[in-house]
Amino acid sequence: MTIRQEPELETAAAAASHPLFSDAPSSVEFNKLRKRLLRLTRQAIEDFAMVTPGERWLVALSGGKDSYGLLAVLLDLKWRGLLPVDLLACNLDQGQPNFPKHVLPDYLARIGVAHRIEYQDTYSVVTEKIAENRTYCSLCSRLRRGHLYRIAREEGCSALVLGHHREDILETFFMNLFHGGRLAAMPPKLVNDEGDIVVLRPLSFCAEADLAKFAAAMRFPIIPCDLCGSQDGLQRNAMKAMLADIENRMPGRKDTMIRALANARPSHLLDRKLFDFAAVKPGSA
Repeated sequence: MTIRQEPELETAAAAASHPLFSDAPSSVEFNKLRKRLLRLTRQAIEDFAMVTPGERWLVALSGGKDSYGLLAVLLDLKWRGLLPVDLLACNLDQGQPNFPKHVLPDYLARIGVAHRIEYQDTYSVVTEKIAENRTYCSLCSRLRRGHLYRIAREEGCSALVLGHHREDILETFFMNLFHGGRLAAMPPKLVNDEGDIVVLRPLSFCAEADLAKFAAAMRFPIIPCDLCGSQDGLQRNAMKAMLADIENRMPGRKDTMIRALANARPSHLLDRKLFDFAAVKPGSA
């Protein structure tokens, strides 16, 4: 385990943005993309009451485009005085073969971001318990989440912040619909089972394509996942392909679907736990 603290940075008045953006493109297209991600993240933070000033957030950083984008946007908001919380970036090194251990700590140190690197060999546990022809994601995710909760407690963090985006939420919704027989997605905010850590997803309204463009423009040192990323035929991949096809045929449908998840009508569904159908009688309206 290694911990490095954030050095004292220039004030916002003395610099245009966080040092992470020192080499960012200056094009109009990139600035529009950056502003869009900032706006949508702020909207999610405000809509779902994510912030309590003075708290400390543990930002999970995997080395993928989404978590890099999450960290960058949160640092940008904080630099602008719009996010009154402390941030601690955290990478959980899960012991995957050929994982480049130096990439994240070197990058975080270079941009002056407080971080913690934690080593826990969950890779061996997952590959031992799950057959090669089965997907590793579920067990890997549970093990990773448990360690992140522990680290959050050790670091005095009240929230664990994850980089799930709009497509992750929609794919989860359709996986539950088609395979789980329930209407459920990824909530932007929830409390863990122990009741002491809040899980936040500030990128809930952000498009995966925007995050990919942002990561490419920012030249983040992406680390591919050699565990779940090496397996084909995941149910999530099928949902991703389906949603991409729908969006291609009818542009804008993903945004409509996200709005629909925030506009449920219990009386127009079939869940008797959510709506008292027995009370519906002539004159009851």
